[in-house]
Amino acid sequence: MDSASLTLSLISALPEVFLASAGIAILLVGVYSRAQATRTAMILAVAALIGTLALLLLGPERAPLAFNDLFINDGFGDFMKVLILVAAALTLVISFGYIRREQMDHFEYPVLIVFAVVGMLMMVSANDLISLYVGLELQSLALYVIAAFRRDTLRSSEAGLKYFVLGALSSGMLLYGMSLVYGFTGTTSFTALAELFTAQAAAGEGLSLGALIGIVFVTAGLAFKISAVPFHMWTPDVYEGAPTAVTAFFATAPKVAAMALIVRVLMGPFGELADQWQQIVVFIAIASMILGALAAIQQTNIKRLMAYSSIGHMGYALVGLSAGTPEGIRGVAIYMAIYILMNIGTFACILCMRQKERMVENIEDLKGLSKTHPLMALALAIFMFSMAGIPPLAGFFGKLYVFLAAIEAQLYVLAVIGVLTSVIGAYYYLRIVKLMYFDEPVEAFDRPVGRELDLVIGGTAVAILFFFVVPGPVVDSAAAAARAFFTVSG
Repeated sequence: MDSASLTLSLISALPEVFLASAGIAILLVGVYSRAQATRTAMILAVAALIGTLALLLLGPERAPLAFNDLFINDGFGDFMKVLILVAAALTLVISFGYIRREQMDHFEYPVLIVFAVVGMLMMVSANDLISLYVGLELQSLALYVIAAFRRDTLRSSEAGLKYFVLGALSSGMLLYGMSLVYGFTGTTSFTALAELFTAQAAAGEGLSLGALIGIVFVTAGLAFKISAVPFHMWTPDVYEGAPTAVTAFFATAPKVAAMALIVRVLMGPFGELADQWQQIVVFIAIASMILGALAAIQQTNIKRLMAYSSIGHMGYALVGLSAGTPEGIRGVAIYMAIYILMNIGTFACILCMRQKERMVENIEDLKGLSKTHPLMALALAIFMFSMAGIPPLAGFFGKLYVFLAAIEAQLYVLAVIGVLTSVIGAYYYLRIVKLMYFDEPVEAFDRPVGRELDLVIGGTAVAILFFFVVPGPVVDSAAAAARAFFTVSG
């Protein structure tokens, strides 16, 4: 690559380059700052994420392809990157008070989140199996450390170890699938793979068994990252064991990045093979929706309940991917945008669950919350109703768009199962509302909880409640992202 091409590539990846450089700078600031290093690092990390968002939306025009076609820019990628940056910034904001109270006051925490986000942005823009893997591992290595960040607690160390071992297994499956795809096609480029499979289809040639097995292994490796069934086993234990602020991050930004990557891989290089992988995605979607609806019913820990809830939500998002149409990709994009708002708001409420200066996590601790903290109870009720898919809240529209895409693709059984699991899943969401409004309080939560938590809870609750009034910005942006994805892929 000559200097001119390198310069053009660096400009094309300017948001990622800026954030990576900011991460290194924040690391150095943390090392050499003697007083309030963590607070300084947190503020700089949030500023870096906001700056990256500004570069993404307002920066110079970027070329569609960069770094010898390893890196791709398109409207779909930009939409998903915006969601990732917003989720990461909000997670850091709600972490301010938590890490100080829980003796996690180390500047490495925001640095690791920044580097994890760099990996996520690379994942979303991957246009080659190699760049896919590099971005995925950069994200994963940072997340392994964050999961075990509280080294003085057994649960956090156990969560980090489980995530690392199972993550290494999924990486092995992914690499094995990639090697099979490369071995039977002779290329790792998404563009070249798409052209090859299109040419084979035009010539009436069938897909080789080895390449098909490779696609299955790649799909399995990526399904682990969104904790879809049957690769979900790590999720409840890691969600429960990891620090709550870390769990909030796990439940949002990495899920958006992994879902964007699955869409990019299956609809890009393997788009011509939709008949081959559609049945796999349909199975994973159905299994995730059913498990998410049934397994959460018996949970007593709210973080474990949110883990199973996230498994179910990933199943609903996969319904849109199963359609394999622009409408389906639009549905996925809308669903993920609403999903991060619901989850950030819910976890901000969970971070407020403190009694006598210690965190509590049992669902029973929410009894009578409407009498002791009425505004917090109202916000949490909005999030629960939205997750259950009750109109006119935003969660209803998220499910509506993915189910409509499935119906238009004639996947009627999948849509019906999705509706039925939504009804079953509504039980455990409404149970929380019942505890808050119809049971007598046991013990009030500590106050105050922090201005930043109040702002995030209030802002996300208002966005979820009034989404139906102005859905245009999200719906139109998601539609444009889906069109851009198919234009570039095509």
